[in-house]
Amino acid sequence: MPRLSYYRRIFSAYLLGGKSHLTFWHETPTENPHTTPGELGQYYMQFAEKADYQGAYDSAGVPQLDYHGQIGLQYNPIAIAQYGLGNYNLFRQTADPDRRQKFFVAADWLASHLEQNAQGFAVWNHHFDWEYRDTLRAPWYSALAQGQGISVLLRAHRETRTEKESDDTRYLAAARRALACFHVPMKDGGVAFTDESGDRWFEEYIVSPPTHILNGFIWAAWGLYDYFLTTQDTSAQELFSSAVRTLLHNLDRYDLGFWSLYEQSGTRLPMVASPFYHQLHIVQLRVMHRLTGQSTFARVADRWETYTHSRLNRARALAYKSVFKLCYY
Repeated sequence: MPRLSYYRRIFSAYLLGGKSHLTFWHETPTENPHTTPGELGQYYMQFAEKADYQGAYDSAGVPQLDYHGQIGLQYNPIAIAQYGLGNYNLFRQTADPDRRQKFFVAADWLASHLEQNAQGFAVWNHHFDWEYRDTLRAPWYSALAQGQGISVLLRAHRETRTEKESDDTRYLAAARRALACFHVPMKDGGVAFTDESGDRWFEEYIVSPPTHILNGFIWAAWGLYDYFLTTQDTSAQELFSSAVRTLLHNLDRYDLGFWSLYEQSGTRLPMVASPFYHQLHIVQLRVMHRLTGQSTFARVADRWETYTHSRLNRARALAYKSVFKLCYY
């Protein structure tokens, strides 16, 4: 029955048209050229289409995603963070006060919706079940949400501090609370996992064994980078440095020779990235090159870019992805 419910929801979202959660997620991944490594300014990806999301909003202007089926309309903290970051970029580029107001709608929602998990750590929960390899039961949290929420809050802190609107430090205080779970293993209520090689991961989905979703890990790491830029907290710097080392040690594991993997699922059939996520990986690696100067990130991004030029590679990746979904979802 859960599998039938999943396929009904996916069918309505993908094939019947209209607004769905996909209306928000599947914009073209784009690097933001208006960033300077070492400075907390605009976010590293544009999110311009997400800033102009055409779906549902609540009465306060907070975006909501329609997952169709039994899940329906929901707040998603990752989507709210990306909506806020997209509007922040546009505010900084245009000085449009409407963009600023939309950014602070997202920042205020994030600042007020941190909740304690069972172990007492502050997290942004998703209050709906989600079909993954194992179903994520509500409420569930994510290193991706933690990292991008931190990135929003630190920019809100920067704006209020710069404009001297008040001595309000609640955005920074909320970011500090959200950071704590990065220091803690998943089994103890955090989002970190250290593998047998000593590499430290920050997990988008808290499942056992962990699956090391590539895009979520990288986005989470950018929140750590932003926290260090804002506070000069050396523990945040070490967390980001550990993420860089983990990526450098493991990027080859995500390379199929014709396409990238979405994750390290541990399943007999690997989970190949969709065209959207493959392009996202390329953009994220180019950002990592800008932030760190590590040439490996640019080299892998270039190689993965060449994979997209082959029609055969694209067809092969789609076939792998389709079979994986049929076998494991």
